[in-house]
Amino acid sequence: MSSIAPQSDTTDSARQRVPRATGRADLHVHSNQSNASGSMRFLRSRDCYSSPLDVYRVAKQRGMDVVTITDHDSIDGWRELMDHRPGAEDVLPGEEVSCRLPDGNIQVHLGVYGITEPLHAAIQPLRGNVFDVIACLRESETFFALNHLMHFYREQAPLGVYLRLLSAVPALETRNGAMLQVHNDLAERLTREWRQDRAPIACVAGSDAHTLRRVGQTWTEAPGTTAREFLASLAAGHGRPGGRHGGRRAVAGDTYGVIGRYMASIYGHGPRDHAGWHRAVCAFLIVALVPAQFMPAVVAAVGKSRERRAVAAALEMLAASPRTSASWPPASPEPQP
Repeated sequence: MSSIAPQSDTTDSARQRVPRATGRADLHVHSNQSNASGSMRFLRSRDCYSSPLDVYRVAKQRGMDVVTITDHDSIDGWRELMDHRPGAEDVLPGEEVSCRLPDGNIQVHLGVYGITEPLHAAIQPLRGNVFDVIACLRESETFFALNHLMHFYREQAPLGVYLRLLSAVPALETRNGAMLQVHNDLAERLTREWRQDRAPIACVAGSDAHTLRRVGQTWTEAPGTTAREFLASLAAGHGRPGGRHGGRRAVAGDTYGVIGRYMASIYGHGPRDHAGWHRAVCAFLIVALVPAQFMPAVVAAVGKSRERRAVAAALEMLAASPRTSASWPPASPEPQP
């Protein structure tokens, strides 16, 4: 199966070679090949129930020139799509890699673009330390981004230590269709202000859709209408965010959508993930939990309140730090790999 590698040359001459035609891609989309949901694993609920072909179809209908699928720790969605569209020049291989930051054991998600089967296999045993994954991606000259910056931060480590991740990544997701606008605005601001004797941080954006409802509603705009051209533009720093921000309604809507598809699968409509006694138990639980159908909306609201507080804390720290080349970004201990 073919792979796509970004152009690593970011000199002025390389920038001039970037195609002029502007394209769009939703760079954060899930399919039914994402790993199982981490919540109540005994239910065997998928993280998403959208088929790769349906993701492709909806993305195209909504004006995406390039389509990628970034499943959690899986490239099976990309494989399935390419099995149906062999040789397609508008499909960008992708994956969302779940890692851990050693300081505070914080979960970190990296969006990887131009992933290959050997690279996917190589990074799986490294996911316990995000710096090991980053080193592997950099060695292979693969473009990647840090997704939804403050999503998993719960003060497990000092904020300054956590934000030092920005000095290790080439790109940051500056608009996530499930995150609050203040969160996305913070990420976009950091791409402009976070310097450490290095080039500006590149931008990517995507819907983070777990249902078809939001596919292609948030996107990255960059020169290039084929996957190869588009990826080269991203690596050269030409990506710009566009489309919708998110909030509790976006998160709750996706959650209810996934629950609905899960319930359908229990009763025989959809993937055959359940059989025998397990199917019977899950069918009973669906009926028993009907009175708690408001809970996803409550969980989404609580999560967004926590997200807003984390962003406010980050903004407070940034406001207290003088903008000088000697002291910006704020000084803090380097995270240990």
